[in-house]
Amino acid sequence: MGKSTLARDLASLIDAIVLSTDKIRKELISKPTYTKQERKSIYDILMLVAKYLHKAGINCILDATFNTERSRKELKEKLSLIPEQICIVECTCLESIVISRLKQRKNDYSDADVSIYRKMKRNYEPVKGQHIVADTSHQSSKQVAKEIAEQLLSKMRNR
Repeated sequence: MGKSTLARDLASLIDAIVLSTDKIRKELISKPTYTKQERKSIYDILMLVAKYLHKAGINCILDATFNTERSRKELKEKLSLIPEQICIVECTCLESIVISRLKQRKNDYSDADVSIYRKMKRNYEPVKGQHIVADTSHQSSKQVAKEIAEQLLSKMRNR
């Protein structure tokens, strides 16, 4: 189970819509190259749709890899969100499991393979500030989603 499966399972628990960069990319680009410019365009579209849905009062889960602190900061700024309106979930997983999952992937929106994973891993910057860490290595996505939902509900009660 990866981040997209987790996003889908979590969405049903918190009444949210999942917006996926993989789906957006696949709808707009038949043969993605994962260049910097392509990525920027996809993320700009993701944020535009998320901003629209947020203004309409609809919860969103952004199924995307915000792997740099700059990208996470930009997200908050572009969506004009205060800290109480956003929760970053950092998915972790043993590398051997990630690679195995990527090699077994079929009929998926993502074309990312092991080389894309390694490139993204090289660019990864640790998440600063408050966030939820979800280890997707061993538990079922439904169990991890339930734990995240409980943390989110607790956060909302403490506002």
